[in-house]
Amino acid sequence: MVVIVDYDAGNVRSVQRACSHVGLDATITSDPEQVLAADKVIFPGVGSAASAVGTLRERGLDEALKAFYAKGNPLLGICLGLQIALEHTQEGNEQCLGLIEGACLRFDPKDKLMKVPHIGWNQVTLVADHPLLKQVQSGDEFYFVHSYYACPGNPAEVFGTTDYGGVEFASAIGKDNFFATQFHLEKSGEFGLKLLSEFVTWQGGSC
Repeated sequence: MVVIVDYDAGNVRSVQRACSHVGLDATITSDPEQVLAADKVIFPGVGSAASAVGTLRERGLDEALKAFYAKGNPLLGICLGLQIALEHTQEGNEQCLGLIEGACLRFDPKDKLMKVPHIGWNQVTLVADHPLLKQVQSGDEFYFVHSYYACPGNPAEVFGTTDYGGVEFASAIGKDNFFATQFHLEKSGEFGLKLLSEFVTWQGGSC
C-alpha cells in the first residue's frame, strides 16, 4: 500500500493524479495508523512550515512519519515535505522531524531584483547519483514554489542543487530510505513524472 500524507498543506489530489499517471495506486490519508502500515509513503506539501508542523503534531503524523522512516520503508518528500524533514526551520522558528541533519533558511538573494518566494521553472544540477534520478540529467528544469531553502548538515546527503538569485541551495536530498525534492514533482511535467516513476520500484537506499 502506498499512501500520500494529508495534513492540510497543499493539493494532495494533484500528487495522487501524478501517481496514477505512472501506475502507482496511492491512497490519501491523515490517519497515522495507515501511514505506519504503508509499504511506501509520499509526504508532499506547500505553504507555511510553522502551521504544517502544528497540524502534523495534532494528528500524530509527526511520530508516525518518524516511525515509518525508522522501519526502512521508502519515504518520498516533496517541497514542504523536504523542509519539514530537517531538524529546524527559520519559518516560525520551529523544530521539525529531524530525519536529516540541517535547517531551512529564508531566501536572501544576492541579486535584489530576484523576488521571494522563488516561483517557476529552474534548473537542477546533479551532484551525486541516486536511483530516483536515473532518468534525470543536470540542467533539467523543474517547478519550484518556496520562500525557504534547505541547508543539510551533511554534504553527502545532497543529490541536486539549484541557484536562485546567487543562492545555491539543495533541491534534492536523501538519506537511506528517505529522498526529497524541493521542486514539485506533480507540477514538473515529463521530468517530474520520470522521477516519480522510479519511486514505483525503489526499495530504499542510494545505490
